Amino acid sequence: MFSFLLNSPLFYYSCIVLIILISFKWIYTLSKTKRNLPPSPPRLPIIGNLHQLGLSPHRSLDSLSKKHGPLMLIHLGNVPMLVASSPEAAKEILKTHDLKFASRPKLRIPDILLYGSNDITFSPYGEYWRQLKSIAVVHLLNNTRVQSFQQVREKEVALMIDKIENSCGSLVDLNELFFWLTNNIVCMASLGRKYGGSTFADIMDRFVHLLSGFDVGDYIPWLAWIDRLSGLEEKAHRVAKEFDDFLECVVEEHVDKRKEMDAQRREDQDLVDTLLDVQRDNATGFTFHRDVIKALILILHMQVWYGQSAS
Repeated sequence: MFSFLLNSPLFYYSCIVLIILISFKWIYTLSKTKRNLPPSPPRLPIIGNLHQLGLSPHRSLDSLSKKHGPLMLIHLGNVPMLVASSPEAAKEILKTHDLKFASRPKLRIPDILLYGSNDITFSPYGEYWRQLKSIAVVHLLNNTRVQSFQQVREKEVALMIDKIENSCGSLVDLNELFFWLTNNIVCMASLGRKYGGSTFADIMDRFVHLLSGFDVGDYIPWLAWIDRLSGLEEKAHRVAKEFDDFLECVVEEHVDKRKEMDAQRREDQDLVDTLLDVQRDNATGFTFHRDVIKALILILHMQVWYGQSAS
């Protein structure tokens, strides 16, 4: 049947008509969007400027900005993106017009991995995001809370120094040591104990790889089926389930310990305990369900492992 279609004139006429329609759509879009926009490099139909990013997007964007200016418009598939490459342009976006640029689009993979983007990093700007930021600033990142983990930091630094001293005469990978130092401090501060075995490391690696990967459907929506065909969505759902099981055990462990405390406040409260207190008190009337707690804790660990993968 397939060979019959290839030999059919109707098949070739249909392909020609489809190409003509796509070309007209592209030309129409270009003519329609010629407003007072920043300079933009020429783009291709469908993919826009994606082909110009290469393996090192930051270097490619720097090269393009030298040609098109410090404020440049590029298109990633169907998505327009404004690129600021000078302090003055960055100030206009981050300070002068910060509210207009404060939100972010919904992305499919973060949506799967982070409980529907219920975290500070990926949730769109609005009342929900403002409430999350307030909770983070007031309860998690205040000076008293940061100072309360001073002993944890000192202990972990001392352990790292001991490892270096015990490795005299042999090579030491300081990058790896400092990474595990940061991971252990974050685990102790947020979860109450260290997590760093091979299983934890494997799931974190897969999590960061998916979160920082390229999802065709985010930029060319009508090609989203490619991600389903490649198994990207299935991998994201699998990692999300594994991490949810892990975090659910962590939260349940904290809930059980709190029941044994006779309602007394522990001196060594970690961040999960603090978030459970916020959920219990509900002083602001903000709906603070368990998935929000897990998303906030998860994003803290993501920052540590993302830094490691970037280095």
